Amino acid sequence: MFNKMYDIITFGSAAQDIHLKSKAFKILQDEKDFVTGAGICLPFGSKIDVEDIVFSSGGGGTNTAATFAKQGFKTAFCGAVGDDIMGREILRELKEMKIDTRFVSVKKEKHTNQSIIVSTTGDERTILVYRGASELLCKDDFPFGKLKARWFYLAPIAGLLSRPSESSSETRSEGGSDLFEDIIDYAHKNKIKIAANPAKQQLSLPAEKLKEIFLKVDILFLNQEEASFLTKIPFDNEVEIFRKIDEICPGIAVMTKGGEGVVASDGKYLYSAKPDPNRKVVDTTGAGDSLASGFLAEFIRTNGDIESAIQFGLANSAGNLSEIGAKTGLLDKNSKFERVSVTKEECGENNLCLPK
Repeated sequence: MFNKMYDIITFGSAAQDIHLKSKAFKILQDEKDFVTGAGICLPFGSKIDVEDIVFSSGGGGTNTAATFAKQGFKTAFCGAVGDDIMGREILRELKEMKIDTRFVSVKKEKHTNQSIIVSTTGDERTILVYRGASELLCKDDFPFGKLKARWFYLAPIAGLLSRPSESSSETRSEGGSDLFEDIIDYAHKNKIKIAANPAKQQLSLPAEKLKEIFLKVDILFLNQEEASFLTKIPFDNEVEIFRKIDEICPGIAVMTKGGEGVVASDGKYLYSAKPDPNRKVVDTTGAGDSLASGFLAEFIRTNGDIESAIQFGLANSAGNLSEIGAKTGLLDKNSKFERVSVTKEECGENNLCLPK
């Protein structure tokens, strides 16, 4: 039974999301005390009326699995939930979506991950995160040898994919066996293709270690902030960012830019596209997951057509943005959608990329 072959297995977090919206949440501009230059302000010691509350599931591992399952791929999720009502509800939902949960560990020591998403009248939000059961997942929870798939998708998560194996006595980069690296090594040795959206903990590894890992990655997904953090280059300097990324990643590099769209490089061409400016934006939670998973789903289906992958990724993300929740609004396999225009530019023309 464990020897089932999947199209894709996702690794990452599973969480319950609680969306709170209230006009009483005020935006306070303060560049000194808030890293983003602004914060949400509430009256201290008082009760605040909330106009809307929505419960949904989230977490990068399950969000991306939802897209793959809706696109008809045989999908499994590998992660952890707590031994609680939220964890059981997430497992029920995944099974209902025909996502295999046999690789999910149930942890008694911590609750299922929780995210409280606080928003005002606009579409931006602040997320309060409880990193629960996912932080307890270690190499011993993974039935390596029984994880058989054509693709692995590693979603971003702090604490899970960078957590040392508790039973491993071997030492690797600074402090033991890195689970992120273990998964990639296993996939590479077993000829499983790898798509990865690493968290800052992985991006903080020494440059030589990162280069060694990224040599095995087929598609690397980063947002602007992550790309800037990795390359130490301001996020608005795309030319230098991709020049640097292409030096360490021989696969396809995809950088998401929020409302400004996406840019991708295969080392020969630079592809860029912007989303439909008239798209409806209700909730941005999960937008990055829906874009990346949509990109990969179409990339697999078309045998590597990057332009089509960008178009489908943006369409899948637009559908997700139009509703509250990280898994709502995702496209079905036969969904009709408007294709945006994709600009394709030879890297050599403007020296944007390095040959791979």
